[in-house]
Amino acid sequence: MPFEIVIEPTKGLSILRFREIWEFRELFYFLVWRDIKIRYKQTFLGAAWALVRPLMGMVVFTVLFNKLVGFSVQGVPYLLFTFCGVVAWNFFSEGVTGASQSLLANANLISKVYFPRVIIPAAAILSGLVDFSIAFVLAIVLMIYFQFMPTAAIFLLPFFVLLTIVTSLGIGLWFSSISVQYRDIGHALPYIIQVMFWITPVGYAASKIPASYQAFYWLNPIVCVIEGFRWSMLHTGTLPLHLVLLSTCVALALLVTGLINFLRMERKFADII
Repeated sequence: MPFEIVIEPTKGLSILRFREIWEFRELFYFLVWRDIKIRYKQTFLGAAWALVRPLMGMVVFTVLFNKLVGFSVQGVPYLLFTFCGVVAWNFFSEGVTGASQSLLANANLISKVYFPRVIIPAAAILSGLVDFSIAFVLAIVLMIYFQFMPTAAIFLLPFFVLLTIVTSLGIGLWFSSISVQYRDIGHALPYIIQVMFWITPVGYAASKIPASYQAFYWLNPIVCVIEGFRWSMLHTGTLPLHLVLLSTCVALALLVTGLINFLRMERKFADII
């Protein structure tokens, strides 16, 4: 018996269409697996790049900040302190970059087949969990080498991993949707990531920032992520609850507004791209 499919514009909260996204979960799994394979295809070091990048960052920060500037952390080897920060930062920056470029990289797929486009940037971010997991294992090895036993705080680490995903996806949704119409946004992204890198406590502790600027500083959710990684793994530094809540609210606001803006622009993607 013939039937008709009627497509109507969405209104209000129905624009989020979570049920439709769930129905395409198998395509989402496929895209994640495809991005993982592409990441390591025809590479000289393969999965070892997941270790080389944070190790190089750790060495650079140790030479610049610890040896030349004299930064140190009481009770924690600076190498280990920096490595945890670099691992968290790499997961965030690679997720944002991959998500922001994902729509343009999948232009042929978008113009030919209908599916919820939001799964493309989401898949680009989750595929980075493989690199993060490999680097995390090395962090555990370094903790054993430096004789650092994890405390019960390690059980809060998944929260900070989730906060990284939420922040990356929120920013990635904004940039990916805007870059479809304005291609020069993609050229500006590396400079924005570079600026964020230097204003984020990757090679130093957030406590170095004057107390009067702490609330403003923690408006950057990645500050909470990196400080949370170190606190949960090394039990160093402090995590003021009100600042953690502030960063979490900013991350959720980025995700919700980014998702709404993305889905509103989604109907134009196939025509513009």
